[in-house]
Amino acid sequence: MIAIINTGVANLRSVANAVERLDQPYELTTDIAVIEAADRVILPGVGHAQASMKSLQALNLIPVIKQLKQPVLGICLGMQILYEYTEEGDIPCLGILPGRVSRIRDYGLSLPHMGWNSLEWDQPSPLLEGLKPGCRVYFVHSFRAPVNATTRASSHYGETIPALVSQDNFFGTQFHPERSGDVGSLILRNFLTL
Repeated sequence: MIAIINTGVANLRSVANAVERLDQPYELTTDIAVIEAADRVILPGVGHAQASMKSLQALNLIPVIKQLKQPVLGICLGMQILYEYTEEGDIPCLGILPGRVSRIRDYGLSLPHMGWNSLEWDQPSPLLEGLKPGCRVYFVHSFRAPVNATTRASSHYGETIPALVSQDNFFGTQFHPERSGDVGSLILRNFLTL
C-alpha cells in the first residue's frame, strides 16, 4: 500500500490520480501508523515551504518521516523540504538531505520556472530505468535544491537545477511526475516497484 501524506497544502488529487492510473492501492493519510506500515510513502507539495513544515509539525509527522526505512518520494516542494534549510521563509526543513534550498537566480527567464524541460544524467538511478537523457518533464517552482552528491538528474534553466535526487531510501523530483505524461508515469511506476 502507498501512503500519500496529506499535508493539507499539496496537489493531492493529481498525485492520487496518477497512482490510481498505475493500479496501485493508496491512502491519503496523516495517520502515523498507516505511514509507518506503508510499502512506499509519497510526500507531495505545492505552495510555501513554511506552510508545509508548519503542517507537518502540527501533525507530529516530522520525526515520523525522518525515521522511515521504506522508499519515500518527495515531489516538488515535498522534495525541497527534505533538505536541511530553505530560503523560502528562511526556515529549517527535515534535514534528511544535505544542503540549502535557494531561490532560482534571475537570468532574464520567466519565474517561476514553469513548463516542460529536459532531464539530463550520466549515472543510473532506479527511477530513470527505461528512460533516455533528454526526456521531458513538467516543472513549476521558484526555488532550487543544491547540486551535490544527492543529484541524480538535472535540468538547465539559466543554471543547473537538480531535478531528481536520492540518498538511501529517500528520493525527490523537483518536477511533477503526475503531470509529466508517459515519462512521469514511468518514473512513478519505477518508484512504486522499488
